[in-house]
Amino acid sequence: MSAKQDAVPYFNRELSWLEFNARVLEEGLDRSNPLLERLRFLSIVSSNLDEFFMVRVAAVKAMIRAGNDEADYSGYSAAELLAAIERQVRDMTGRQYACLTYEVLPALAAEGLAILRPNDYDAEVYRWLEDYFTGQVAPALTPLAVSRWEDDGEPQVGETGSGSFPSTGNLRLHAAFLMRIEPDGQERLAIIQVPSNVSRFVRLPMGDSVRFALLDDLVMVFGHRLFPGYAVLERTLFKVTRDADVGVDEDRDDDFIAAMEEVLVNRQNSWPVRLSIAADSEALEARLAPAMGLRLEDIYQMDGPIDLKGFMEIADLKGFDRLRFPVQQSKSPLVLSDDNTVWDEIRKKDIVLHMPYESFGPIVDFLDAAAADPSVIAIKMTLYRTSGDSPVVKALTRAARAGKQVTAVVELKARFDEERNIAWSSRLEQAGAIVVYGVARLKVHAKATLVVRREEDGLVRRYAHLSTGNYNDRTARLYGDLSLFTANPVICAEIGSFFNMITGLSALTELHHLSMAPFDLKRRIISMIDREADRSTPENPGLIAAKMNSLSDRDIIDALYRASQAGVKVLLNVRGVCQLVPGLKGRSDHITVVSVVGRFLEHARIAYFRNGGAEELYLSSADWMPRNLEKRIELMFPVYGEEARDRVYDALMSYFVDNVKARTLASSGRWRKVKPADGEERFSAQDYFCEESSRRLDRADAVTEGRVLQVRRGAP
Repeated sequence: MSAKQDAVPYFNRELSWLEFNARVLEEGLDRSNPLLERLRFLSIVSSNLDEFFMVRVAAVKAMIRAGNDEADYSGYSAAELLAAIERQVRDMTGRQYACLTYEVLPALAAEGLAILRPNDYDAEVYRWLEDYFTGQVAPALTPLAVSRWEDDGEPQVGETGSGSFPSTGNLRLHAAFLMRIEPDGQERLAIIQVPSNVSRFVRLPMGDSVRFALLDDLVMVFGHRLFPGYAVLERTLFKVTRDADVGVDEDRDDDFIAAMEEVLVNRQNSWPVRLSIAADSEALEARLAPAMGLRLEDIYQMDGPIDLKGFMEIADLKGFDRLRFPVQQSKSPLVLSDDNTVWDEIRKKDIVLHMPYESFGPIVDFLDAAAADPSVIAIKMTLYRTSGDSPVVKALTRAARAGKQVTAVVELKARFDEERNIAWSSRLEQAGAIVVYGVARLKVHAKATLVVRREEDGLVRRYAHLSTGNYNDRTARLYGDLSLFTANPVICAEIGSFFNMITGLSALTELHHLSMAPFDLKRRIISMIDREADRSTPENPGLIAAKMNSLSDRDIIDALYRASQAGVKVLLNVRGVCQLVPGLKGRSDHITVVSVVGRFLEHARIAYFRNGGAEELYLSSADWMPRNLEKRIELMFPVYGEEARDRVYDALMSYFVDNVKARTLASSGRWRKVKPADGEERFSAQDYFCEESSRRLDRADAVTEGRVLQVRRGAP
């Protein structure tokens, strides 16, 4: 990633993302992590790579097909970038599978949890699996035979389909068989799709330990029985990754849901991007890739199970808690009773919720109370991603059935959640809610809820919840997010204007406290960065501290470079993509970039500006990326209450003293793990949050808190 840095001061976006996934892999390689957590990290690496190829690599290949070979602002042409991606991914998957094969799986077997591969089958296991395949699996399989091979090696379909090759869908496991028919000696190719609605992990009933075989292995080992009269020459398992960035026709206002459903269908048969294949058949590799229009360079050999994403099921297996992180007991900061309602709590002060260290429950309590309270007139909410059996959707449904004015702004274009969003948006409509399907050509990524209530004195008051993360009770157990409950009348009034703008024909309204993308958010961020540079002096240097998932907007990066050149200290916590190059003499000397990858997925977005002593602190749904700032509806909102500000500020600063899970970015593009200095106490931000959530009311003597606050007092 550093080869281009002599010419341009920006890292490449895609290669920077691969560096992030390498940091996830490092957690899988880390022997200090519990075994099943290591397996989970290895699984996440594969899941991340699937999405990366479906979206990012697909876009690079589309540029090559279109003949666009112009270098991007990081200095890479599409062809150069694709070659660099291929090199990094092969290195990454090699280390990933070596760790799985030689460390994690043997260690799990020693703990009484074994995943058997075909070479591990003894006679007893083989016979039992053979019977299981014959009785439970074979009836569900559909063998597809490619009829003949022409001289150019292109397969021709017989009765099995109408194209040049049977449809393999997207990310679906298949077994392939190269066979010879007797007695004419002609070769045939056949494929069998591994059923996705049958458990992939087949538990063996014999033995004292817990042992599983893989369904995909059973299809490969016994699948030839579906082709009597053929001799099997080669067999292997494979998976095709396809372009998932299929656009929707947003002009179909009359039936937008139908347009989205077409996208889901087209995604299964779009351009192939990658062929993942078991490393056991060069003959099948050479035939499958060209049959699907892929180059040999698009083949990725996997020295182990093809789809590690599915191994999340084993990581979550009951009965092996000793091999996982201790369960995080999340608590609620709200103390509710008949005499102290959620409305009473929010009126007293702004309340910060820090998930997953605190429970998602207060958000559900907030919505449940709104649904049940006869004084509540209306509920307005944005929904980007939520769970399949969502308590949020249930509460909105109850509120609508109770006759309240419920408005849900549903983003059907939330990639890979489209089908789920279509299903529950229909349920909301049936209950009587007003469902608005986003904004044309813009994704609604803001996370906001507004409750309108007629108080006991007859006045109408508004209550709001704003968040950096989605209204998803399941991911709230894994994602680190911050959110804010407030009854501040000025903020609530602007949230009301925000909803009017995105649900109706309301003209753009100037917001003085909130910032909204794509209208003024980017401009405001840049103006605050430039203001920090203008107000910075050697005696009173400026300070910018920000946390985000990704930093790739060139205009903001250039503004941060200007701030650094003016002497402003810039502390950035960037989980994933970072195209800014820190530590360049005369350009970014005063910029530090850290990344924390640990047990929980860092997802919050925070921005702090010293502003000459008149400090400003914000939370946001937006990363500093062009797509967030120019192509999505996003919100950035201030944190005003003193207690709320202290909590958010201390959370932000804790990442810059982490010496357990933090890594720092060098100007070379390398990430180096931060280690405690001699005599320095180990400090993990995520561990601190776990501890802090359980003793928030009595923590004055906490050593870790003192270290975090010291960053605030002593910075820079």
